Amino acid sequence: MIRINQIKIQHDENMDYSTKAMVEFLKKKACRILKIQEINIESLSIVKHSLDARKKPELYHIYTIDLKVNGKPEEKIVKACRDKNVSVVSEKKYDFWSHVPGIVHKEKDLSDKRIIIIGCGPAGLFCGYELAKQGFKPLILERGADVDKRSEIVDKFWATGELDETTNVQFGEGGAGTFSDGKLNTMVKDKECRGMEALDIFTDHGAPEQIKYEAKPHIGTDILKSVVKNIREDIKSYGGEVYFETKVTELVLSENGSLKGVIAEGADGNKKQIDCDVAVLAIGHSARDTFYMLKDKNADMQPKPFAVGFRVEHPQSLINMSQYGSEHVKGLGAAPYKLVTTTESGRGVYSFCMCPGGYVVNASSEKGRLAVNGMSYSGRDGKNANSAIIITVDPQDFGGSDVLSGVEFQRRLEENAYKLAGGRIPAEYYGDFKKACGNAEKGPDKNYIDAESFNPQTKGEYEFADVHTILPDELNKAFVEGMENFGRMIRGYNDDHALVLGVESRTSSPVRITRNDKGESTGIEGLFPCGEGAGYAGGIMSAAMDGIRSAEWVAEKLLT
Repeated sequence: MIRINQIKIQHDENMDYSTKAMVEFLKKKACRILKIQEINIESLSIVKHSLDARKKPELYHIYTIDLKVNGKPEEKIVKACRDKNVSVVSEKKYDFWSHVPGIVHKEKDLSDKRIIIIGCGPAGLFCGYELAKQGFKPLILERGADVDKRSEIVDKFWATGELDETTNVQFGEGGAGTFSDGKLNTMVKDKECRGMEALDIFTDHGAPEQIKYEAKPHIGTDILKSVVKNIREDIKSYGGEVYFETKVTELVLSENGSLKGVIAEGADGNKKQIDCDVAVLAIGHSARDTFYMLKDKNADMQPKPFAVGFRVEHPQSLINMSQYGSEHVKGLGAAPYKLVTTTESGRGVYSFCMCPGGYVVNASSEKGRLAVNGMSYSGRDGKNANSAIIITVDPQDFGGSDVLSGVEFQRRLEENAYKLAGGRIPAEYYGDFKKACGNAEKGPDKNYIDAESFNPQTKGEYEFADVHTILPDELNKAFVEGMENFGRMIRGYNDDHALVLGVESRTSSPVRITRNDKGESTGIEGLFPCGEGAGYAGGIMSAAMDGIRSAEWVAEKLLT
């Protein structure tokens, strides 16, 4: 296969950048580069697309493509074109059984192995899909409702403030990612092609083809809802089972401490024991009651660093101007950004889960406590841009030595946020926040945001309040220092009328449930901690990849 890197195309507002149109356009480009006829191209696929805005407002699309050709040998074509951006590469593809050492799977009976997967977020869903596809019959237990019923419950919560602690933005089919931007970028290296497999699964079940090659891929909450439902239906068609509104309340252990089953509570309140050979623990980072149950079962856990902060909103036009050199560029949509800095005291401050054209959502899951998150639809056509601006914290900040002191630290912050506005999302202008924190540093040289026309864009009611009282003073100081630094990166970012909403407390798990090099809990044999809740992922893609990896470990455990 021939790969061509760095194909540079100036942005044209009248050009069609859909996958189908670009494949045809890039075929012509490839023919000129390789000095071949279009009839010699058997297939062409886009490997990567990014935007070069270094010379804004001149913008350039950068493509990498792979193509198969007939006629001449590929090596001769590459040598003849004399282009450093052209090379021969081998085709890579994910193969489940190549990651399960010593198994001749066709000779094994897979259907009699009882596998329970606790949680139907990306980690549990992709683990279950991969196992079911290979012939196992996994049972997924999810405490929340299916995505259709869940959407109704969440919409009612946003409209009325009546929280369902079982089904909400955190719990239910698809996990917390269902009500997010649906970003699929990850920092995890993909040498084993699990990321490629995850993207294939997404597109096979309704996600747009572009996610396979965009440098910053996203799906959007509206499309993601149907995708997770389609994956669930395929799991069932392969012979797997999915039970919703079924909460695992206890692990059943043998005398030697190994797992032999779970106690699950249905929507009717009745509990029953379900025996199993192994269980995958894919609970997500908000399953605090499960963390406490695991502590009681003496599961090996460690407190881990994470980050807390606020959602910050700006007009999307301000971000577009910074990133594109124009408030609106036809064909590109809302611009994203990524910001990182380190304070004088050594704390990291950075943007997280940035949502172009998105909403700040009430993402609470416990009564009397409030947490926020960011969400956008596939069109990203909201007026505001929002991102979490978060500050790193570690166990020394938690105010306790217990393994779950990070959980209690989160809860205290969420209680502060809830009390501020009676359960509504508290919001404050950044200028007022900064003054309340005693920071006298001069802001931008002019006003970039019109306060009269700029309002919070939220799902769930908001109310202006003293957001600066939520976090400890030291973290507020780091937040302001970070915002001022970011104002030097994006003009107007630290404008007095930027909005600060809080609290962003669920960035990642406050604990790590330790596992060995075969993915099994170091404290409970037969239990496989997986994904964000276990402390091994930090987003939809990394959780999905960890779910696939855990499926491989489960197969190895059961078949050797």
